[in-house]
Amino acid sequence: RKLSTLAEKKKSRGEEAEATMSAMTAAVPFWRAAGMTYIGYSNVCAALVRSCLKEPFKTEVSSREKVHFSLSKWADEKQQKPIMFGW
Repeated sequence: RKLSTLAEKKKSRGEEAEATMSAMTAAVPFWRAAGMTYIGYSNVCAALVRSCLKEPFKTEVSSREKVHFSLSKWADEKQQKPIMFGW
């Protein structure tokens, strides 16, 4: 009888692990399951919301769509002049 009890325990542990794995898979956000990052997902959502706006608001928020950043190279542990980007 001890062998069957051990086998039952192992079986229940396996089922428990399987249930935990499926619960973890279900907990993955759909944007992650689609292979996106959260930033990519939020950018898509923001673009969709902006495209749905009506006119006085649409032109107002279009300026928020632009991205500005600078890139600097380093040489001899000193920062070189930054290059400005924007689009």
